[in-house]
Amino acid sequence: MRILRAADRTAAPWSNGGGVTREVAAHPPGAGWDGFAWRVSLADVTRDGPYSPLPGVRRILTVADGGGLELTVDGAVHHLPDRFRPFAFPGAAATDCRLLAGPVVNLNVMLRDGRAEAAVEMVRGSRALPPAGGTDAVLVVALQGAARLMPAGGGPPVRLARFDAALLTGPQPAAAALRTEGTAAVIALSTAVG
Repeated sequence: MRILRAADRTAAPWSNGGGVTREVAAHPPGAGWDGFAWRVSLADVTRDGPYSPLPGVRRILTVADGGGLELTVDGAVHHLPDRFRPFAFPGAAATDCRLLAGPVVNLNVMLRDGRAEAAVEMVRGSRALPPAGGTDAVLVVALQGAARLMPAGGGPPVRLARFDAALLTGPQPAAAALRTEGTAAVIALSTAVG
């Protein structure tokens, strides 16, 4: 289990100037924009505007903070007024964003077509980890309130403050129990071989 503290992340400005992004984790570790199989980040969106096109990438966006947004994806309007509701769309689509009530923070999961898959679940209360099914990694991100991870084999619990994360990796990610005081995202990630 690797703990990824929010305070250790570096903010990178978007190319269109509409906000900043902070990478939470990527595979392979340290991969740039052209080399990742999957990438998870938290983005501060401060104004309306277009999203950069990402051909060959599928996106799952979840509003984590703020008053929601409206996405227009290839001409179809999608209202996302509520927090903690994942929304998937193709990265190559022409996408425009309109803020509904001021700036938001989005949790972004980006998956390279044919190289990675993910399931994003919002957890309130308790949950056993890893989720059922074949996964290579499980990423837990505390979105509202704190969360605790209790290792199955014993040992001290790991406390995650807001926007902190924990990455469990391996052919069978280590078992743990998650307990939240608010809402946490559990992202089950699978990487295609070959």
